[in-house]
Amino acid sequence: MAQTRSTRFALNADDEAVLEAADKFARTELAPLSRRMDDEEWWPPEAFARIGAAGFMGATVPPDYGGAGMDLFASGLVCQAFARWNPAMALSWAAHDNLCVNNIYRNASEAQRRRYLPGLCDGSKIGALGLTEPGAGSDALGGMRTTARRDGDHYVLNGSKLYITNGPVADVLLVYAKTAPERGAKGISAFIVEKHFPGFSVAQKLIKMGFRGSPTGELVFDDCRVPVANLVGAENEGVKIVMSGLDLERALVAELCVGIAERALDLSVAYAKTRSQFGQPIGNFQMVQALLAEMYTETEAMKALVWRTLASVNDLEIGGGGRGEAHKLTAASILFAGEACNRVLNKAVQVHGGSGYIWESEINRLFRCIKILEIGAGTSEVRKMIIAEELLKG
Repeated sequence: MAQTRSTRFALNADDEAVLEAADKFARTELAPLSRRMDDEEWWPPEAFARIGAAGFMGATVPPDYGGAGMDLFASGLVCQAFARWNPAMALSWAAHDNLCVNNIYRNASEAQRRRYLPGLCDGSKIGALGLTEPGAGSDALGGMRTTARRDGDHYVLNGSKLYITNGPVADVLLVYAKTAPERGAKGISAFIVEKHFPGFSVAQKLIKMGFRGSPTGELVFDDCRVPVANLVGAENEGVKIVMSGLDLERALVAELCVGIAERALDLSVAYAKTRSQFGQPIGNFQMVQALLAEMYTETEAMKALVWRTLASVNDLEIGGGGRGEAHKLTAASILFAGEACNRVLNKAVQVHGGSGYIWESEINRLFRCIKILEIGAGTSEVRKMIIAEELLKG
């Protein structure tokens, strides 16, 4: 499958069916939630269960654990479709399904899979990933201050995590902490933390410019006791999980950019056909036509690189990533997609003119989402560093 996917640059019939089904669900079920989520920073509590019932949760997890049994490429198409109609929900879904659920499936023990995946796959439990800290963003590994100390049959975690998508509502979190701080990045371990564990709390919910309604928060671990059985993988080998997970995250999150850009283009074309000035639709003016043509070209270029990247890492081995071609290509995909999405939305607001500047408009809501796509999962500057480092190794 990986070879077949990597040698083509268009969707096959099965891919189209996944994209169409996810689009229909998102247009019907998720789009009506989008306005209130943005206006009120509101989280719809039943949304994940509805997504699970529709078969879009646990996308990359086999049915034996309650998942949908898709591959990474197909899960990216679900993300793309969701982003067209409700970017905030698409972001929360990605943080849950890719950053948490897929990482647990790929790296956890059989007992951990059996315990946690069914609830995460049916949407009755919400997942999150705890990596970024107040003093550790781009330097997430070197700057990590959260520690985990073995105490009998528990680890005791102390520290905090910041800017955690789904953090305020998460039931299950995959959290990174240093079990051997003196070893730096080679002393990091991964843990599954449940929200009711003693010593865990949500310090605050953060109010954002975009992706409003996708809850983001600060998490605190104050002598948080985590059973030894919840250590994921071997002690001090969490860096493998981090790096592999980051590459897959970048590949998937780039699909958010594709979906947002597609919707912005559709809205702009429709607006150019119906908005009249000087006695005719503004779509008749060559300057507006140029904006639309540039938006289309950027969006199609995005698809080509994003789909190629997803195909290339579709069967990434366990522990793979963090180096080599996968590391370089996933960084390039999210780098280009994030910056191209910015350009597309800037043009889309220009096409909409004054109406695009109004907070309540859909195009304004999309525009306010895009900046984080040049920041999250590694800033554009970090992405360029990764690409250059891999190029110069040869």
